[in-house]
Amino acid sequence: MSNTTNKQPIDPGAEKRIDSYIDTLWLERGLSKNTLEAYRRDLRALAVYLTAHNSGLLTASYADLVDRLGALALARVSPRSQARLVSSIKGFYRYCVRENLLVVDPSAQLSPPTLGRVLPKVLSEAQVEQLLAEPGTSPLELRDKAMLELMYASGLRVSELVNLSMPQLNLRQGAVRVMGKGSKERVVPVGEEALHYLQMYLSKGRQALLGDSEATAAQSDVLFPGRAGKALSRQAFWYRVKFYANRAGVQSAISPHVLRHAFATHLLNHGANLRVVQLLLGHSDLSTTQIYTHVASQRLQELHAKHHPRS
Repeated sequence: MSNTTNKQPIDPGAEKRIDSYIDTLWLERGLSKNTLEAYRRDLRALAVYLTAHNSGLLTASYADLVDRLGALALARVSPRSQARLVSSIKGFYRYCVRENLLVVDPSAQLSPPTLGRVLPKVLSEAQVEQLLAEPGTSPLELRDKAMLELMYASGLRVSELVNLSMPQLNLRQGAVRVMGKGSKERVVPVGEEALHYLQMYLSKGRQALLGDSEATAAQSDVLFPGRAGKALSRQAFWYRVKFYANRAGVQSAISPHVLRHAFATHLLNHGANLRVVQLLLGHSDLSTTQIYTHVASQRLQELHAKHHPRS
């Protein structure tokens, strides 16, 4: 599963079958490029392991697959990475049976390791207010202010935020149209506060960042331009968030994704319906959203313990 393993040559037949499976995933499920590459790495690493142990992708037994997982556990590969590998393996072998490449699925009885529930890190409402108050009035900071306000107001993924174009923003309706994971589109409302700072940025900051050169004219649809009028990268926005957090004295671990977590948790703390939060976040499965109920419950318990006279 390492980069070194991924570069090792494997049997051309195995490579071809992995490529066919990845193409099928893209066609049938519309998975992101990063997810598809993760599956490819997992399967190539499995092929390398099986070859080194006198087996192969289409000749592997259940015992071979268990041995592979055991080797990863001994190497202290995280349970989450092991679970992803099990998912990759089971999906691949189901595909092989469906395509009549195999009669029996050797992964049918394979089970992923038990995963502990990892609660997302969340900023308090006061910490969010500190962060949002930091950007100033220069064109660059007006852009950053609008991005931070929009992310917290709408719970966008950082990739969705940085890739927004002008046609996706509807100031009159107070909404933004987002293309999420799996090419699924959703319309997310934007609060009045965020709309105010978006309008301020569009009237006083964006054109100054774009400039008037021909090189930037072709990028005029980019809502939040970085260098040369191109969309700001996720890494660049992460740096800007860290910059303002340090300036505001926010000590908690912070990233753009933490703002998305804060959006969801603060909505639930104020009585929002879980199904509504799921739709706003663009989660396909409600169980993904339910983790925020644990965070909200934990926070309410802390408040109760701190303020209730009989706690």
